[in-house]
Amino acid sequence: MESVKFDNSYSRLSDCFFVRQSPVAVTAPQLIRLNNELAESLGFNPDSRTSAEWAEVFAGNVLLDGSDPLAMAYAGHQFGSFVPQLGDGRALLLAEVVDRDGIRRDIQLKGSGRTAFSRSGDGRAAIGPVLREYVVSEAMHVLGIPTTRALAAVTTGEPVYRGTKLPGAILTRVARSHVRVGTFQFFAARQNWQAVRELADYVIWRNYPELQNRPARYVELLQAVGERQARLVSSWLGVGFIHGVMNTDNMSIAGETIDYGPCAFMDEYDPATVFSSIDHIGRYRYENQLGIVQWNLARLAEAILPLLDEDYEKAVNQATEIVEAFYPQAEECWLDVMRGKLGFKESRPDDRELVESLLTLMHEAQADFTLTFRCLWKGILSAEIPTELTNLVGASAKVDKWFLSWRQRLLAEGVSPQEASERLRTTNPALIPRNHNVERVLSAAVKDSDFAPIHRLVEQLAKPYEASADSMPEAEPPRPGQRVTQTFCGT
Repeated sequence: MESVKFDNSYSRLSDCFFVRQSPVAVTAPQLIRLNNELAESLGFNPDSRTSAEWAEVFAGNVLLDGSDPLAMAYAGHQFGSFVPQLGDGRALLLAEVVDRDGIRRDIQLKGSGRTAFSRSGDGRAAIGPVLREYVVSEAMHVLGIPTTRALAAVTTGEPVYRGTKLPGAILTRVARSHVRVGTFQFFAARQNWQAVRELADYVIWRNYPELQNRPARYVELLQAVGERQARLVSSWLGVGFIHGVMNTDNMSIAGETIDYGPCAFMDEYDPATVFSSIDHIGRYRYENQLGIVQWNLARLAEAILPLLDEDYEKAVNQATEIVEAFYPQAEECWLDVMRGKLGFKESRPDDRELVESLLTLMHEAQADFTLTFRCLWKGILSAEIPTELTNLVGASAKVDKWFLSWRQRLLAEGVSPQEASERLRTTNPALIPRNHNVERVLSAAVKDSDFAPIHRLVEQLAKPYEASADSMPEAEPPRPGQRVTQTFCGT
């Protein structure tokens, strides 16, 4: 049986933070996939129930003892425009679990029916977006990028309508917290400063306990959230990931990737890449993601401004200093990520030039982002530039110069070519959730109720550093007819 430790701390906050309600039952749930490894870490025993019984649980038809389902209130800036009330319109926080590592995690159903925050929505989810989030969030976890995770996916046996009739599904999502920048904005917009303080104290207790009892804890909270976001988004940039909807309601205070809507990974390197069908001006394009975090951080600063200092001008000055310092600090985080991708352990003055020179060569040649960095692990073993690299970025004097400078810089750290090669191989993945592969498995699920391809892809993505384009077709970039240029929001 289970040894789950439920302890629902969010439900002990003031009533204004949420609306209690149960999931809306569905007619014929079926389990698509249960994440056994994650389930066990939370204290669940995957063998304690049949597939049909788990389907009832993860559809919300059966509530486990200790669950306390609720819809969370929040607001948010969506593509720069403020919406004072959003909230969980199709999700419910079922419970919190203290896992086997002592970490508190939310368990949330997504697609579980209408709530008090649904507005005109149906509160449901289509199977495509549910499975996209399952695939991509688990791949991000394996890549070492902080993220919400997928515990289970079920079909509902009921259709949803998104311009056409689609099979319905529900995702069970696990997170260190579902508090967002937009959660603070919800109460700040109503000038409910007591709630803002209560929320800040809760976030510190739960996600930043080292700040408890510090005299300037709210100032330090703003700084700490910025630091986590800088590391998070820098890690996105390191794998060519583009979020798609970096609205303030999709920025987790805990520093995890949250809400995998129209997200995607770059194939050819182009800093202006954007996939989201609703991002008409490229607000959340690849090269703008750190800038958007800074913008979102400024919105958080506005929402907690009265907590920073009783003196308004002093509070503004403190917030401004933190927000203005964010971008140069975030760029250093990004540079550290890129140093790692080039195999460097040490920091040296010319590193930025080496990184930017390679990215320029990649952009000019429309080279595949993932494969270019991946091929470096072979290249370091020889003084000759590898054909794998020239096939991607071209053969030229500029490429020769870059390769020689990079190899000399790396070996100057005193490592052997073999050690450097292993470091590069285990830093740069061969396999990511390429858009055309994700769309292929989603199509099989939606059109034919065939889930074998998605199971296979999830299992392949669990070993991103072991694959190669030679041994696994899923590691290859798309052919012209396979290219995906747009991804769509699940709502």
